[in-house]
Amino acid sequence: MSGHSKWATTKHKKAIIDSRRAKSFAKYIKAIEVASRMGGPDVVGNPTLFDAVAKAKKNSMPADNIERAIKRGAGLESGGSDWQTIVYEGYGPGGVAILIECLSDNRNRAASEVRVAVTRNGGSMGDPGSVSYLFSRKGVVIVNKIPSITEDRILEAVLDAGAQEVNDLGESFEVVSEPGDLVTVRTALQSASIEYESAETSMLPSMLIPLDAEQAVKMFNLIDAIEELDDVQNIYGNFDVSDEVMASLA
Repeated sequence: MSGHSKWATTKHKKAIIDSRRAKSFAKYIKAIEVASRMGGPDVVGNPTLFDAVAKAKKNSMPADNIERAIKRGAGLESGGSDWQTIVYEGYGPGGVAILIECLSDNRNRAASEVRVAVTRNGGSMGDPGSVSYLFSRKGVVIVNKIPSITEDRILEAVLDAGAQEVNDLGESFEVVSEPGDLVTVRTALQSASIEYESAETSMLPSMLIPLDAEQAVKMFNLIDAIEELDDVQNIYGNFDVSDEVMASLA
């Protein structure tokens, strides 16, 4: 899990400094529309929508864009698309298992674009079920480290709320729970006056494959190519890149 989470943390930093904010906004809008369609437009009463909106706000999406996306998803405003969730499975460098989650209104386009991005960047596609068994869906809350927030303080706040473990990721803490306990864990942190960076469901691997520097570069390039696709929402992999390798790449 630590390897997966380190990459998630790295991606978050990278997203802040790169210039693809417009593409990121499109992904957030899709997530908000789908959450509103599935659970209704009440942000407080729809936990999935609450977390999607919170993520968009943290990444500086204008409030008007968020409000319109909520209305489109709920059918209160025209223009919403029939987004479908599609998951593709495959392999990266070193036999790394990858899951690619898409939200698309065109299955054929999504399948074609994902296949091209994967195969042209050193990966290969797998059959349904070929790697998904290596992952479990979990609730994941990331809390940034500051002097007043310790691991013990987080543990005290979340253990009775259904948290399964708290992991030290270096610059942040990761709180893992079952997906159904995510809202309870998030609320427990808020009640303890502990601000969290993100709260969402994620696919965490049951085993990790360590990558050397050359494999890590290929893996990151593959992920970058997949993330460029408009239909792609999330990418998960069961790889581990050590701090030493990350430092050498930096």
